[in-house]
Amino acid sequence: MDLALNFSEAPFQSMPQSMSQLKTYIVEDSPVIRESLIATLEELVPVNVVGTAEDELSAVQWLAQPQNKCDLVIVDIFLKGGSGLGVLRAANEVPHNYSMVVLSNYATKDMRRKCMELGADRVFDKSNEIDALILYCSRLAAGETGNGALA
Repeated sequence: MDLALNFSEAPFQSMPQSMSQLKTYIVEDSPVIRESLIATLEELVPVNVVGTAEDELSAVQWLAQPQNKCDLVIVDIFLKGGSGLGVLRAANEVPHNYSMVVLSNYATKDMRRKCMELGADRVFDKSNEIDALILYCSRLAAGETGNGALA
């Protein structure tokens, strides 16, 4: 028996015209988590992953290039080199029109506060807030911003 899900019939295949595809950049050092996150987002939400990084330096360099455009940046806190906090800090130094969210296993109250102080729009816990991230992405794709995109 084939247990693979058939996403060709997923609800977003017939998404309303008002939803646009979110160009998304992912900063995550774990290849397994990164690939799983990409697959999940691209199958459940109108997301197009335009790039990835596994360390702070690569992410900061990509985000600093004016030709690199995205609507959403998803950042983990712990990276191969540097940290997601450094990515958030650097993003504040350049003008940008994208949403920044943190997706981490270390989403404590203090870490959430620190991320928000550094410019994150939202902080999601990898272990129990993936549904909230998907909802947030769906709302962004539908054109909601600010408080309207909050889950």
